[in-house]
Amino acid sequence: MERNLYSKFTGTGSYIPSNKVPNVDFLSNEFYDSDGTVTGKMNNEIIDKFLEITTIAERRYVSDNLVTSDIAFFAASEAIKNSGIDQEELDYIIVAHNFGDVKSDNRRSDFVPSLAARVKFKLEIKNPSTVAYDITFGCPGWLQAVIQADYFIKSGDAKKILVIGAETLSRISDPHDKDSMLYADGAGAVVMEATTSETPIGILAHNTRSDTFAYSKMLHMNKSFNPGYKSQKDLFLKMNGRRLYQYALETVPQAIKDCLDKSGMHLDNISKVLIHQANGKMDDAILKRLYALYNITDIPADVMPMSIAWLGNTSVATLPTLFDLILKGKLQSQKINPGNNLIFASVGAGMNINALIYKM
Repeated sequence: MERNLYSKFTGTGSYIPSNKVPNVDFLSNEFYDSDGTVTGKMNNEIIDKFLEITTIAERRYVSDNLVTSDIAFFAASEAIKNSGIDQEELDYIIVAHNFGDVKSDNRRSDFVPSLAARVKFKLEIKNPSTVAYDITFGCPGWLQAVIQADYFIKSGDAKKILVIGAETLSRISDPHDKDSMLYADGAGAVVMEATTSETPIGILAHNTRSDTFAYSKMLHMNKSFNPGYKSQKDLFLKMNGRRLYQYALETVPQAIKDCLDKSGMHLDNISKVLIHQANGKMDDAILKRLYALYNITDIPADVMPMSIAWLGNTSVATLPTLFDLILKGKLQSQKINPGNNLIFASVGAGMNINALIYKM
């Protein structure tokens, strides 16, 4: 029987900051609406409603001495060790992020050199053939980097690739915007390797779409909602949450189904749906609509592992961190077994959506 070339994850790693930030820490914030007026609600009411809508009870922030490339390095080191490879044999290092290194005392994005170059330096990799570069693709960035890596491997251009997702969203969130409670910091990484197999294994199919014409401005950078903020030169992440929620419900389920169709697989064959987590209730609604496309009303209780309640929205770090936690038995009541079929999916700034089918 003919052996075909596939891309497999052979090592995973993650970095979860130790600094826990519960919702009560926002009780002292002064929240403003987008028109620059003080929000006419008590903070405890705002926080209670936020928890109800998003399911986020706490999130993690990095310590002041760390930046995104630092935590990307931590996750990468763990993934390399977990894979057992010689890091000098890496063909590519791809780092997905959106804001570069943002220091605690100077909140400007620093992109030069690339974060991938900084991670390669921190890893002390001397091989000049290890190509290091970044990708910015909104929250779906890590998954898009995995898709790129799969193309490199399938073309024969690479055998070993390190793909990292890292972000410090706490550094670019407006403390006067209620949406600041969504954002968190973290990093996750995988080592991908070329493997040959007589039966399908690893990455089976993927699908990406970019809806920039109508939706590019749903996530953007702008000034603080507080007109009296200390520095009007500082820019913060802003989101049209209501429209984004509706966009995700209308497009993500079909994008996942299109990916399943490409793989020749039915939703019944899927063991886990690993989805980017920006809003717990939104993910529940996406899952219901996905199963509705197959006329399935009985959704398996453990099919969609969730970490958002205690990790918040870590953007590009969500999926690799979630995957790592499950594989290492650190997510309660969740397990991935050999032979399981997984869906990875994400939606975010752009607006971009991607999905990938993976066989363990």
